[in-house]
Amino acid sequence: MSQKWSLTQQAETAALVAAESAGAVVSDESSLAGFLEIEALFSRVWLLPPGESAIPSELLRSISHAGCNVTAARDQAGRIIGAAAAIVTPQSSSMYSLIAGVAPGISDRGVGFALKQHQRAWGLARDLTEMTWTFDPLVSRNARFNLSKLGAHANEYVVDFYGPMQGEMNANDESDRLVAVWPLTSAEATACSEDRPIAVDRPSYSPSDVLQEGPDGNPVLVSANGALWCRVPTDIVALRAQNPEVAAEWRRRIRSIFTDVFASGQIARGVSRDGWYRIEPGGTE
Repeated sequence: MSQKWSLTQQAETAALVAAESAGAVVSDESSLAGFLEIEALFSRVWLLPPGESAIPSELLRSISHAGCNVTAARDQAGRIIGAAAAIVTPQSSSMYSLIAGVAPGISDRGVGFALKQHQRAWGLARDLTEMTWTFDPLVSRNARFNLSKLGAHANEYVVDFYGPMQGEMNANDESDRLVAVWPLTSAEATACSEDRPIAVDRPSYSPSDVLQEGPDGNPVLVSANGALWCRVPTDIVALRAQNPEVAAEWRRRIRSIFTDVFASGQIARGVSRDGWYRIEPGGTE
């Protein structure tokens, strides 16, 4: 049995288990009706005003027609509850995730995890070994999902990646992004696919370990347990709505920290439940 076949089988099995655990049916989507449903779902997820779209159905159809990935998750009644799309990076063994989202109100069911495991299996079956995407470093829930639940890492920070963002969720904030790199064949990705996430507990530190304080006056960057630790707000979406000035100060502070630590050869590997990034020596991978 070849190593590639064995890993692909592992990924496919893990994807099926994840879908079953989420109570979902996850599969490739290729129908126009399905693309229209996905477009409508993403508009609800990102709280976009009428007439605006996170990704048009026409583009989803083109992505699918080009042989790239459009994944849909449906409940037992056939209703769309999550979706993701990824394109293949030319002349490489990497795929790039454009968008992924889950219907409001069911984020704790594991649908997002099932979508990503389906994409991992899809990529491995096509000799792809890596997936990349971007995410907002201030959204701690997504950060933990990407780095701890999936086993991705990050060592690149991009300022205002998309330009100013519209919609109620983004509240006209700047679109700074971390670049997630997910090695599909790594031991971490394999363990995470079998529901063995990377364990990251909030650091224990003394006052002398504090390197910077955040806009709330509490430690935001500390050196402890052989690593650097960077804290982000518990709920940046609510903070943007309640106090956009403070949210903007968080953006500037986290931008400065990540830009500096990545320039020094550090890498983010995991996030605690309460929003602490673990940053370790690692360099570019």
